[in-house]
Amino acid sequence: MREAFPRGQTAIVGAATFGIGAAPDFSNFDLATHASLKALAMAGLSPRDVDGLFVIVMDETLSTLNFAEYLGIQPRFTDNSRTGGSSFQIQASVAALMLATGHCDVALIAYGSNQRSSAGKLVSTSRPSPWETPYRPMRPISSYAMAAARHMHQYGTTKEQLGEVAIAARKWAQLNPEATLREDLTLESYMAARMICDPFSARDCCLVSDGAAAVVMVRADRASNHCKKPAYLLGAAAETTHREIASMPDLTVTGTVGAARRAFAQAGVSPADIDIVELYDAFTINTILFLEDMGICAKGEGGQFVAGGAIAPGGKLPVNTNGGGLSCVHPGMYGLFTMVEASQQIMGICGARQQPDVQLAVSHGNGGELSSEAVLVLGSAETLSEA
Repeated sequence: MREAFPRGQTAIVGAATFGIGAAPDFSNFDLATHASLKALAMAGLSPRDVDGLFVIVMDETLSTLNFAEYLGIQPRFTDNSRTGGSSFQIQASVAALMLATGHCDVALIAYGSNQRSSAGKLVSTSRPSPWETPYRPMRPISSYAMAAARHMHQYGTTKEQLGEVAIAARKWAQLNPEATLREDLTLESYMAARMICDPFSARDCCLVSDGAAAVVMVRADRASNHCKKPAYLLGAAAETTHREIASMPDLTVTGTVGAARRAFAQAGVSPADIDIVELYDAFTINTILFLEDMGICAKGEGGQFVAGGAIAPGGKLPVNTNGGGLSCVHPGMYGLFTMVEASQQIMGICGARQQPDVQLAVSHGNGGELSSEAVLVLGSAETLSEA
């Protein structure tokens, strides 16, 4: 049975980032606030208009309560559910349901993290694994490295193909003035990078940065009042397969398979219809796995698919057009940044990296250790009558 979803009944009308790279003088809430104010201003709204609040910061368990007080608002609905980097796509699906049924009128989804400035490393709030900790894993790097090693063994994926992902991300970042890393990255310099956890070198791993992102959602009937080219939410789905990497059913298959299949069905589109794809690329293997699991290429053919600059500027499929978590920003959780970039591409406001005539975009989130996957299909106004 096709899942019921309010296809095209809600839209993102504001999408913004703030503090990408290093923001040493800002708290997590400061960063989230600035991104929120930018996104709200894009839509001609202010904090007092927000009655549906979705927010996560790394160091606050009751983040929605504290953020509501921080903004001076009294929302009717709040949510700070955490599934890692997929949290925001899941929150967007909940926001769509709440908006469509009249439980709120303006939903704000926000995230901020100063982990680079405050800690200088990835900040984890997860409990130590009772099964894996005795073996002293380099989590989460070692978990993703294990998935990469299995993919390479099973399908012949090469280190050079992983490099294609990193190089493509860097080329997109060079078109994005906000991106953290914009220096040239060649295959030679990629291959020479310091090894971190075989087969991953430093250039296979995401950034540790500061940064914040926010999106504003309203019902479709008022979207055009707030944005010239809104990004309508056509489909949204998620799937969780495990928590510990040792419990992952298949190291080469993620929950993106089920989430993408359902999200595309809700939207009434196929993978071949998508114009741009914004993936959670915490590690180079992620991009290959998720392209396969979305059905954009066959399982095992992701390495071949990304070769030859296919996902870089000028390639056959624009992927991670802001530079991704590998070169643009990764402040602990990256999922909301894929939503911002996908929305801004539909809005046509991405400057030098803007792709022509973007009608359909995918925003993807990944949480845990390939544990929780979530997929949104966003579309322009022209896509609303195509289902």
